[in-house]
Amino acid sequence: MRSDSSGLIRKMLGSIKRLFAKQGIDRDLSTIAEWAQRRGFGFKRVRGEDGFVIDGLLEGKTWRLEWGPPQRAYIFGHELRLRMELALPSDMQMLLLSRPLMDVLERQTYELYTDNVQTQMGSSTPEEMRWLVMFPKLNLANLKSLRGRFGGVASVPASGLEWVEGPLANQLEAHLDNLLNGDPPFVLMTLRSRAYLRLQLVSPTPEAVAGAIALFETAVAQALRIGSQHADGSSSGWNNNSDGQTAWQSIHGDVPTASPSSTAKRR
Repeated sequence: MRSDSSGLIRKMLGSIKRLFAKQGIDRDLSTIAEWAQRRGFGFKRVRGEDGFVIDGLLEGKTWRLEWGPPQRAYIFGHELRLRMELALPSDMQMLLLSRPLMDVLERQTYELYTDNVQTQMGSSTPEEMRWLVMFPKLNLANLKSLRGRFGGVASVPASGLEWVEGPLANQLEAHLDNLLNGDPPFVLMTLRSRAYLRLQLVSPTPEAVAGAIALFETAVAQALRIGSQHADGSSSGWNNNSDGQTAWQSIHGDVPTASPSSTAKRR
């Protein structure tokens, strides 16, 4: 009798999971699709997944936005991801993240390092965690509206702070009461000549997606400006601590390899 009951419960749970999965796949994305098309972006729904892809251009260079199931354990529900290939020093490593997320990752990082079984982090550990112990923290004391909401680290703290200050800080402040309201898990980073954004986003409204793109494009512009200052050879000040671990995995699960030749082939 007990096994019959257990079997019935499993069937019911399976039916519920399939129902919610179907509802997600059948989600009405016409509003965001029409918005993207009006903006001249490419839009594509991901087959078999509750997600979509948007492609756009910034000063002749392509960026890609993906919204779908999360790829990081610290993001729940759905994740918005943005990435872009940039002409940056390959070892230009800067990270900005929401303060609650930073606190959680620091605690998890400490536990990994002090665990008797695992005494060091493996290559599968995201850069967001490893960088928190590898690089100095950014001093955001002068950014009064942001210092309690965000934290960051960088291989060169002065350049990391310069990246955040000014236009990017203004964008972050402008989105505190909408896109970033409630301090959702949020990550901005530069890694191996790329810029990345990750954000927990339940509802991909045009306003939310537009806000994320505006934030990302501002971060890209600031990173390019700082990177150009090191293009004359002074980039040797950057600490080359990259170990080849990718910070991006597409909705389809493809992970770019770490070699320069392979990353150059990917868009």
